[in-house]
Amino acid sequence: MISKQTIDKIFSTIRVEEIVGEYVQLKRAGSNFKGLSPFHDEKSPSFVVSPSKQIWKDFSTGKGGTAISFLMEIENFTYPEALRHAAKKYGIEIEEDQREFSEEAKNAQSERDILYKIHEIANEYFQNILWENEEGRSIGLSYFRERELKDEIIKKFQLGYSPEKKNSFTEFALEKGYSKEILEKSGLSIFPENSPAGIDRFRERVMFPIHSFSGRVLGFGARILKSNIKTAKYLNSPETEIYHKSNVLYGLNQSKQAISRKNICLLVEGYMDVISLHLSGIENVVASSGTSLTTEQIKLIKRLTENVTILFDGDNAGIKASFRSIDMLLTEGMNIRVLLFPEGDDPDSFARKHPQEYVEKFIENEAMDFIDFKAEILLKEAGNDPIKKAEAIRNIVKSVGFVQNALKREVYLKEVSNKFGLSEQSLFNELDIQKQITQNQTPRAQPKENIQPKLEIVTESVEQVDPIIFDLLKQENNLVNLMLNFGDVVLHRENEANEKYDITVIEEILHHFEEENYEFQVELNKIIIDSIKEGIQNEELRKGNFFVTFMDENITSKVVDAIMPLNDLENWASRNIFPPNYGDKINSQVEGDILIHKFRYIDYLIKETTKDLELNKDNDSKYYECIKKITLLKQASMQLSEILGYSPIKGIYVKR
Repeated sequence: MISKQTIDKIFSTIRVEEIVGEYVQLKRAGSNFKGLSPFHDEKSPSFVVSPSKQIWKDFSTGKGGTAISFLMEIENFTYPEALRHAAKKYGIEIEEDQREFSEEAKNAQSERDILYKIHEIANEYFQNILWENEEGRSIGLSYFRERELKDEIIKKFQLGYSPEKKNSFTEFALEKGYSKEILEKSGLSIFPENSPAGIDRFRERVMFPIHSFSGRVLGFGARILKSNIKTAKYLNSPETEIYHKSNVLYGLNQSKQAISRKNICLLVEGYMDVISLHLSGIENVVASSGTSLTTEQIKLIKRLTENVTILFDGDNAGIKASFRSIDMLLTEGMNIRVLLFPEGDDPDSFARKHPQEYVEKFIENEAMDFIDFKAEILLKEAGNDPIKKAEAIRNIVKSVGFVQNALKREVYLKEVSNKFGLSEQSLFNELDIQKQITQNQTPRAQPKENIQPKLEIVTESVEQVDPIIFDLLKQENNLVNLMLNFGDVVLHRENEANEKYDITVIEEILHHFEEENYEFQVELNKIIIDSIKEGIQNEELRKGNFFVTFMDENITSKVVDAIMPLNDLENWASRNIFPPNYGDKINSQVEGDILIHKFRYIDYLIKETTKDLELNKDNDSKYYECIKKITLLKQASMQLSEILGYSPIKGIYVKR
């Protein structure tokens, strides 16, 4: 188990904006950063990171927390996994607390954890074979060096080699204590009936480890080097519990920072395309690794940028099939450009032929938007055939229809109109027909203005919230939020004898709750208050930052809501508007909120006592006891109304 000292060191060292920034493209907004939610599709950024508070909040989903909770959410890490990942990133040595280990804890690894571990072991094994083994050096390392890869690039991508011996890795893993079952589930080994000792899936192949966004090895791609063997040139890991090829992009872990920094992603096909571009100094590149592009892969890119340039081989036979990828990218709101390399070249060969600056300029100058790209491919095929030409234009308009933003869509249609000399209206009509076909509707000839919308009456059952309970809950939350935000702030007070004294926000509000013998209406508030009381007994003032490290998602979410309010989404200073900050008048705010809470609590007690009155109509003593209590409560309420300047008729505070 990771020691408390190490956990404290991790939390005090890591920076939430750096960790989140590897997954989300963040832009400065006043004292905070903003970006698009990685958990929810949205067009306007509602994801906020606060460097000063070291927390994040996703207003679109309600999630929020620390850098560690973000890693747990985005990577599906356990708490220890997230801590270890952060420690590795910041070079913090993990100290284990041996006293807290038990045999049960040691054996409590899930199958998923073991799958990650066996892939880590395999990755180290294949790299060791490449560098230390004679077969690995003479075959695998020689191949990479023939491809002009430098040692630092080979190590950066953790390339390796699997030897000729049919069960080399399987034997190694079994000796380390891994079971046949887990080796088979990992896809690294196969155990046919005629070979009980097992067979390595990858033999006599150079190895390309496939990493997750955070850098964990999920699977492998492997290339055979012999040309006289009848087998697939590339072999990939099968789908496993941790590896789903549709959710992974090769090179994303090594490229994510460059993609975010340059605000553009280059999309290629193969492993060597990614590696060669990195070798030439161009690092903002990923590969779909031979699979058709998926929505999940696009969303990975969109965390970092909305700009994609697709790089195609000059003689690629699958270019036309790529039209589906273009439509998918447009559907996800991406801005797309496409580059065709000269015939005979691919990104790998082109990057090795030319210096970095030349390659970058070539991509920048030669890449075309998807309209020009599709036009070049389809019109070349159509020749002078007017029917084929019309079909080509329909195909282009169909792609424009996938553009989600209405303004962008109109701009693209104008471009098509200018390019082909067609009226914009005819293109809009074609787009409308395409939409109706997509929605399985029959195109209708009547003008739009004659189409009457269908009216539908929707009845909605809205549960009525008791206004007395609502007001009490609001004030209860207000007081707890003040404790979380300003708990250690010292208030300067004066008692009835005109004696001055100092008291913290936490202590003053706690004193109020205890004086009223208040019963909390919100369970989470009670948990927080109990913890704050425990802290005071230990001479510790526990405010917001103490609670955001709790491993209770409900507590963390509530506390983050309290210390990062909704208005943190707005950067008012950029508009030369400087509203007062929450807590600027903390002395009067705490005093006033306590009085308002007392007032609302009296309303609540009157309501509850009135219920008791109805239940005790036949019990004279209890009935008159309730009457007396209600009378006293109403008197107290009137006194507080005068202090607060509350108008019962208008229902507002007329002075404060």
